[in-house]
Amino acid sequence: MSEGTGVPNGTVKKNVKKIVLAYSGGLDTSIIIPWLKERYPGAEVVAVCTDVGQNEDLSGLEAKAKASGASKLYLMDLREEFARDYLFPMLRSGAIYEGKYLLGTSIARPLQAKAQVEVALKEGADAVAHGCTGKGNDQVRFELAYKALAPQLAVIAPWRLWNIRSREEAIDYAQSHGVNLGSISKKNIYSRDMNAWHMSHEGGDLEDPWNRPQEPLFQLTKSLRDAPDKETEVSIDFEKGFPVGVNGKKASPFQILTTLNEVGAANGIGRTDAVENRRVGMKSRGVYETPGGTILYTALRELEMLTLDTDCLHFKQNVAQTYADLVYGGKWFTPLRESLEAFMEKISEFTTGTVRLALYKGNIIIAGRKSPYSLYLKDLASFGASSYDHADATGFINLYGLPALVASLVHGKK
Repeated sequence: MSEGTGVPNGTVKKNVKKIVLAYSGGLDTSIIIPWLKERYPGAEVVAVCTDVGQNEDLSGLEAKAKASGASKLYLMDLREEFARDYLFPMLRSGAIYEGKYLLGTSIARPLQAKAQVEVALKEGADAVAHGCTGKGNDQVRFELAYKALAPQLAVIAPWRLWNIRSREEAIDYAQSHGVNLGSISKKNIYSRDMNAWHMSHEGGDLEDPWNRPQEPLFQLTKSLRDAPDKETEVSIDFEKGFPVGVNGKKASPFQILTTLNEVGAANGIGRTDAVENRRVGMKSRGVYETPGGTILYTALRELEMLTLDTDCLHFKQNVAQTYADLVYGGKWFTPLRESLEAFMEKISEFTTGTVRLALYKGNIIIAGRKSPYSLYLKDLASFGASSYDHADATGFINLYGLPALVASLVHGKK
């Protein structure tokens, strides 16, 4: 069995000397380090952890990685870059996968892979490795980024090579090798991923789609029962499709997201339960918490209703579906995605304004919207006196309905 790809002939060099591992400190990546040391005797393993807003205490991660066998750990703070260069462009596009999933994990992987490749090139590594399973989407996302950014690097994907087949077996392996797993146990086996955009939950009782997620599952958002019994109002300022401020105050992308995550979570905003189509061909069930992202998508959509004409609005909605498919499938570093970005920049040049929202027990209520480029003209839309000549509609309807009239005449005769 091939142990990876990345070099032209698809083979991994047997004399691998240095491997750069995408490292989170979780179950999978914790056991990968000793496994790599056994599989490639003498090879150096360099761990790379990216802070994309997972809100975890990373202070002890270096000691943990080294205790598992890594020679060093790169800890990279990518929170602002993540929000500015990945999340907000995706938001501007309107991309939502299969109408439900706001792509929180999908959009983080290209950035994390890019950071890993940068370290690999700096370190002069032979290979990169990741802890994605052979059943999931993330292996595709990481490896497509590797191919785009550094195709000369070999790729090692332990889950496609070793005999471990479940999280329970992975825990047994960790315990037998003295790997500290912290709070991870066989009784706490939900697979979770968190970043500045969302938190996802998979596995355990969620693998039966008939089971309703139980309240203790949720880590970010309040239940509707516990959310405040009064509305919380928030306003969001946009410039050219990008959020630039909250409640009249300018802020950085990550600060904006942090603020909206807090207010959204407190009001029970952003819970989604989805059965989705994975890239490897199977359906999977995930439960997501995306409070700030849900608020931003709602606000931007309302602003676009003011600023985009019919053709632009409808075409952008169609393109957003393609954009979502590209992000979900790991095709961030591709000519098509980059070309779509140019389109999104152009079509959003007048998407500037403010949207006011009222949050109440999981609901987002539109409280107002305004833009200096609003295409909504009160004089035209008013039912009162206006410059619109109602008689003009007669000729329009006659021409617009002509195909239907002709079809009725012809088919009626037959």
